[in-house]
Amino acid sequence: MTLLEKYKAKQKELNYLGHAMSLMHWDLETTCPDGGKEKLSDAISFFSTEHFKKATDDEFYGLVCKLSEKEEFDKLDDVMKFDITRTKEQLDKMRRVPQDFYEEYVKTITASSIAWPKAKQNNDWKSYEAPLEKTIKAVKEYKKYVSPDMQPYDALIDDYERGMTQGKIDAVFEELKEELIPLLDKILACPQPDHSKFTMKVPAHEQAELCKFLVEYMGIDMERFAQAETEHPFTTNMSIDDVRITNHYYENEVISAIFSAIHEGGHAIFEQNVDHKYEGTEGASISYMGLHESQSRFYENILGRNINFWKPIWPKVCEIVPELKTVTLEEFYKEINHIENSLVRTEADELTYCLHIILRYEMERAIFIDGADVKDLPKMWNDKMDELLHVVPETDAQGVLQDMHWSDGSFGYFPSYLLGSIYDGMFLEAIEKDLGSIDDILAAGDIKKITKWLNENIHQYGATRISSEVLEAVCGQELSAKPLIRHFKDKYAKIYNF
Repeated sequence: MTLLEKYKAKQKELNYLGHAMSLMHWDLETTCPDGGKEKLSDAISFFSTEHFKKATDDEFYGLVCKLSEKEEFDKLDDVMKFDITRTKEQLDKMRRVPQDFYEEYVKTITASSIAWPKAKQNNDWKSYEAPLEKTIKAVKEYKKYVSPDMQPYDALIDDYERGMTQGKIDAVFEELKEELIPLLDKILACPQPDHSKFTMKVPAHEQAELCKFLVEYMGIDMERFAQAETEHPFTTNMSIDDVRITNHYYENEVISAIFSAIHEGGHAIFEQNVDHKYEGTEGASISYMGLHESQSRFYENILGRNINFWKPIWPKVCEIVPELKTVTLEEFYKEINHIENSLVRTEADELTYCLHIILRYEMERAIFIDGADVKDLPKMWNDKMDELLHVVPETDAQGVLQDMHWSDGSFGYFPSYLLGSIYDGMFLEAIEKDLGSIDDILAAGDIKKITKWLNENIHQYGATRISSEVLEAVCGQELSAKPLIRHFKDKYAKIYNF
């Protein structure tokens, strides 16, 4: 066997282990009974450790190093050059981590992930305090091993949005705060729509059917897709040809399920449309979450909260969910664009959502830069909610416990949500420059025309372009919050007549 053949054989083993772990995580979050979660978690820890051992052993690393040498590297095609380069970068980091520490790290993260939903359901911050404190400590230590030359929080941000730094985020987030808080105050001073018509109860099976219809309408290939129910919606993929989303169905909150489906569907469309030539390589591992979130939030907000998205399909929507026949499309449109100071990020409108992310970002900075104490996080959360949104949660379940991200150590992830929205303002202007008015395209029922544009300009490249490179290639400019601010001001001036 050649060096490359040996490498691909080892790579295939690692992909199979990764596939098994993804399936187990999917099961843990969807169908595994509570009584089986401990054993399944043990299995996840075992497979994760085995994957770590095989990925960092001398044999595999030796192959990667040899293929990185100029004589061998020059023989590779572009796909494998990217794969070898990125794999060596990752292995150089991973091999700095002691195996015994990694095993404990996985156990700590898994224990925290199990503790979080119980703490949220029981509104029991105290039961979660210790697991979260251990997770934060483990994440800090892990970052010292893998990125010893970077400030820990910059290293975490870079994990999710390669090339991004705290300094760059500070600049655009501060600009948004300066513009959005006055805009929010202006909107809240306007007459607000009547919510009473949207308290209808919709059975879970109707919501699930509607969600399936919506993602197919957006452009999901249903032959390579699955959906299930869980506590917190997410998207995962076993491969380019096996992409899955989850949702949570509240009987009296059908709009929540609708926009969770559209959001996760945006993630899934990205995953399904990576060029197959990257299958099994680092090119298919889309780790730039700001870019990923831009796609989910583009469908959710730029498209899904546009009335023209709904005009061609409203009769079908009401056929699937007859309860929606009690409202008009205009009423539905105003409801899905209703601005209010909500408590829960995942239920927030697209404008106040930005402030929810800024809150979490500022808390993460406090944890990793200022050394904030875990026991103080609930009060810090409530104080920042009061400062940014002028509302304070009555319970920790509505406050500091509402998100799953910190439970699995995903610090540095939250900023990517808002970065994604900022990218969306830029993508919107680029699409309209190329295709014309999005309003006209949506009203004609041609949403797949937009999906195709995104496939061709963003999705097909997978992980081979970082977000800054995508912005340069697609928009011809560097990161800017101004297009998103323009979009918000134009849209809500029309809706609220000011």
